Amino acid sequence: MDDQKLKILITGGGTGGHVFPAIAIADAIKKLRPDTEFLFVGAHGKMEMERVPKAGYEIEGLNIAGFQRSMSLKNLSFPIKLLRSLYKARDIVRKFQPDVVIGTGGYASGPVMRAAQRAGIPTLIQEQNSYAGVTNKILGKKAAKVCVAYDHMEQFFPQEKIVFTGNPVRSDILNLEGKHEEGLKYYGLDPDKKTIVVIGGSLGAKTLNNAMRDNVEFFEKYSLPPTGGEGRGGAIQAIWQCGKFYEYEYTAMETAKLPNVHCRAFIDRMDMLYAAADVVISRAGALSISELCLVGKPAILVPSPNVAEDHQTKNALALVEKGAARLVRDGDAGEKMLQDALLILESEALAFSLSESIRQLGRPNAAEAIAREAIKLTKKI
Repeated sequence: MDDQKLKILITGGGTGGHVFPAIAIADAIKKLRPDTEFLFVGAHGKMEMERVPKAGYEIEGLNIAGFQRSMSLKNLSFPIKLLRSLYKARDIVRKFQPDVVIGTGGYASGPVMRAAQRAGIPTLIQEQNSYAGVTNKILGKKAAKVCVAYDHMEQFFPQEKIVFTGNPVRSDILNLEGKHEEGLKYYGLDPDKKTIVVIGGSLGAKTLNNAMRDNVEFFEKYSLPPTGGEGRGGAIQAIWQCGKFYEYEYTAMETAKLPNVHCRAFIDRMDMLYAAADVVISRAGALSISELCLVGKPAILVPSPNVAEDHQTKNALALVEKGAARLVRDGDAGEKMLQDALLILESEALAFSLSESIRQLGRPNAAEAIAREAIKLTKKI
């Protein structure tokens, strides 16, 4: 039966939004076909080179980086790195001889998917965002399948290739029912206070960090329950993930100034964090949104303006149009994001409506759906 053994190459990375879906897809394929041989390809110096081996998979790296949108001397070396990456990607594909190649986006994904398509190997694109990037739009013309998480993606890809699967997420957040108290206890939070969770991503989000830092008066005002007991908000606490780039700037200095605020550079248990939350403030990356849809928490999205094609704003608007989230523009975060959180905490009707609407968009079986599409392409069913 060795001729039925699958060989699958998965490429993507640079951020958690590309790495975690890639690992989730591999895990799902492994459940369906335990004897599958995997190889990942990522970019040297990026998080996938650490995270993928920790997940138990082999990975090779390409020496490639993105093209800087601002004037930068780094762009001078971009053509050389791209050419070398294309040659190395071709060699990896030729030596590994995969049955199918899956691309989740990121620097390495383009050269590897291109090499596979030139070699006549079927490719599957996992497009996380509501607005496809330039590379995926080009690759989509020759891809066998494109797995998407948003409606109206036929504007970017051939309709007959699109499969609506949703975005894969880490399995630990799939069932948070009954874990609210456990989450509060895990992070040392007060069960008598309402909890705002602020997530800036693994690297951090300067806008969200500054908005927290500059709102000392807000947390002082709501550090104790209102005297008349009116309002649902009561006393408020927050757990704020500032990111590794900002660890020393915020964790010690700013937490001391902000009552009932717990600042952390890293979050080791996202499931416990979501379980503890009454409302979540987050960037609008595809992975973050997919997780929020599954955990069903009222969400305030603050899209990053520093991304290709402003795709985070488009991701957020796709939810806002369905009454599944509130949007605060990046430039308004300092003034509005905590006030919006307060509105939700003080209105059971609004909190319930947002929670139910966002939960309807969750796709808990996305990884398995993509895995089945990939296996079908191998023709070794």
